[in-house]
Amino acid sequence: MNTTAIRILALVSLAALALAAGACAQGQDEKIPVKLALDWYPNANHLGLYIAQQKGYFAEEGLDVAMYTPSDPSTVLQTVGAGSDDFGMSYQPDVLLARNEGVPVVSILGVVQHPLNSLMTLEASGIERPGQLAGKKVGYPGIPTNEPLLETMLKADGLSGLEDVELVNIGWNISESLIGEKVDAVVGAYWTHESIHMENLGYPVNVMRMEEWGVPDYYELVLVTSEEYLAENEDVAERFIRAVRKGYEEAVSDPQAGVDVLVAENEGEIDEAIDRPGADLLVSLWQLPSGGGFGTQQPERWNGFAQWMKDNDMLKQSLDASAAYRADLGN
Repeated sequence: MNTTAIRILALVSLAALALAAGACAQGQDEKIPVKLALDWYPNANHLGLYIAQQKGYFAEEGLDVAMYTPSDPSTVLQTVGAGSDDFGMSYQPDVLLARNEGVPVVSILGVVQHPLNSLMTLEASGIERPGQLAGKKVGYPGIPTNEPLLETMLKADGLSGLEDVELVNIGWNISESLIGEKVDAVVGAYWTHESIHMENLGYPVNVMRMEEWGVPDYYELVLVTSEEYLAENEDVAERFIRAVRKGYEEAVSDPQAGVDVLVAENEGEIDEAIDRPGADLLVSLWQLPSGGGFGTQQPERWNGFAQWMKDNDMLKQSLDASAAYRADLGN
């Protein structure tokens, strides 16, 4: 072989190596696309998600995550169950109700460990406990689950039940209805949001937390996926959970820095007067006092709340609550 041929062969080999290296690098850079549907517009409950996005924790796990709020957030479990969304943020009661109707969704992470839903009255009313609501008007946003929740709280404080109060469907005008004294109390109000909003307006409130008045403790927010997606993409779910957990652990250690991220990622959309104090309140709800850490899901919490729902004719007695969650992922 002459010198010219050797040089050509060497150049061809080098080019082939360069192409192979480029292809390898491109393969390493490729990320798995993941679609996450939020339960509501971005707020302090979502700090860990935005931290994971901004600081590259999803990318470190090889994921390209697209977060969005559906035009109708109440459809999250349906879109996740149908596979048009890979993951979603939802609520433990709604997950159980969805499975009761055959929607194959599974909770894979407990995000907010205790109820945010509560019963509220204006401080000026002097009503500080459910039993004082006999003969009073109670507003609620028309969500059916709020009725048995309220009834349990009333019974826990000595009343007979809903027949002792006048229920008023106020839609989502929760704060306005209470401040305007159209009702004497509201249920369906988040004590990490509406209470802050009303106090900022000069109307401090009394908050009656559900788990302190007879309602079994439950997870307000959970991260969900579908049974099919989990069966086919458990490794992706594991990686997604690790990134989310890392984001929320940072939010626990410095919630205000987390709000800075939330604001930066959602310019002009965040009410800092609500979400900054709200983030401080949420720190204790992102983890268990027993040291369970962020994301923990406990059998007694799922079984206990499911039994309460069955006792209130909200679920079939045959529903298996243990199939509604996975507590072993992302560890």
